[in-house]
Amino acid sequence: MRIYGKNPVLERLKSNPKSIKKIFVEEGNPEADYIRSKSRKWGIPFHSIPREKMVHMVRNLNAQGVLMEVEEFAYVSFPELLDQACAEGQSLLFLDSLVDPQNLGGIIRSAACLGDFAIVLSTHDSAGVTETVLRVASGGENHVTVARVSNLGNAISDAKKAGYWIAGAVVDKGQNLYETEFSFPLGLVVGSEQKGIRDILRKQLDAVVSIPMAQERLSMNVAHAVTAFCYEITKQKKQKS
Repeated sequence: MRIYGKNPVLERLKSNPKSIKKIFVEEGNPEADYIRSKSRKWGIPFHSIPREKMVHMVRNLNAQGVLMEVEEFAYVSFPELLDQACAEGQSLLFLDSLVDPQNLGGIIRSAACLGDFAIVLSTHDSAGVTETVLRVASGGENHVTVARVSNLGNAISDAKKAGYWIAGAVVDKGQNLYETEFSFPLGLVVGSEQKGIRDILRKQLDAVVSIPMAQERLSMNVAHAVTAFCYEITKQKKQKS
């Protein structure tokens, strides 16, 4: 896999250098000396290349003159994720058939920024962590544990058995997000961009919650909506701690 851009590259160097295979920096890049010194510290091959070669390597993407080759994204098993979440008091984000990598990347970035979240993806009809996801996550993938499961319903059931209260994010006809008192530990189920949460998963929800819209005909992009939910979850958790 490849990571492009200043912020994702610098964050990976700081947070997970052992996953880096090699680094390419465009000649004259202002971050070159810093990246070279970090590369030397961790024994990472460093290559200074002309602009023409960088443009060819990144296929016209805005790489800001830096890219790195890294190991494939490391998912964890769901039992491992659940054990960690229980031990650390993390909230869980169950993403049901979310297919847009841009949305997944945005959700990972928000979860990392707000902290104390772990993400569970379905292996069926769902985006995985790709180069596009990493670019949008902008380094957030280094701070969020992610599991992929073949049966999201079973994972939710296991979380409930572990004491998790499960809410569902819906576009309308749910409880007002800002008037809902969450119970912790908490799991939030987020549906697909087009169909929302599947009926089979709705049966497992303890509550359905919606973000009130100032304009009824409008709705948020799913990644933006999850950010709003995560902010409210974080606020309530801190108030109760």
